Amino acid sequence: MLEDKKTKVKITFLVILVGISSMLAAVVTDHWAVLSPRVEQLNTTCEAAHFGLWRLCKKSIFIVEEDPQGKGCGPISLPGVKNCSYFKHFTSGEEAEVFEVKTQKEYNISAAAIAIFSLAFMTLGSLCLLGAFGKGRDYLLRPAGMFFAFAGLCIVISVEVMRQSVKRMIDSDETIWIEYYYSWSFACACAAFTLLFLSGLSLLIISMPHMPRNPWETCMDADPESID
Repeated sequence: MLEDKKTKVKITFLVILVGISSMLAAVVTDHWAVLSPRVEQLNTTCEAAHFGLWRLCKKSIFIVEEDPQGKGCGPISLPGVKNCSYFKHFTSGEEAEVFEVKTQKEYNISAAAIAIFSLAFMTLGSLCLLGAFGKGRDYLLRPAGMFFAFAGLCIVISVEVMRQSVKRMIDSDETIWIEYYYSWSFACACAAFTLLFLSGLSLLIISMPHMPRNPWETCMDADPESID
């Protein structure tokens, strides 16, 4: 690998590491969205919730004064009794109350499954990129770029599915949630998409063969055809 090319790959690799960190933070944490019911009166206990791909946490908060951001229960950072439960994605049994509607459960399962595909593509891309640093293995840059681009696309699809899931829960008559906002795990997922997708495209561009600065140089350097 040429020195100039290796420098570009190293810089891209550092950006990818940030994207991987953002991806892992988004997948393993449960602050994608914060949900809350409407609070009509003060000095009462209300129940807010935040959730991610795998877990739902509900928090009982005693409201003394109005939330300056709205009439919801919160902010979620206030002290209260917290109860977390994991979603039963792939096992039968009673589901968490927030996923009583069948379509909401399907949305969440889809988002989690797509995130797993994203992690798989990210792992394959990392293996290819590490292998590309070996002598004479520049050809691995192209599959690495494709895998990272696919990982970015998968996570943004997962983000959109989760966004639709939150919208379904808010619109449903079977849940108490009427207000919501997206939290830092959601922001990490969006950052991971941007960094991984753009880094994948960068690796694909870097892996392209070097083009002459002046196309006429190739024509001028060519041997003249012999005339019989």
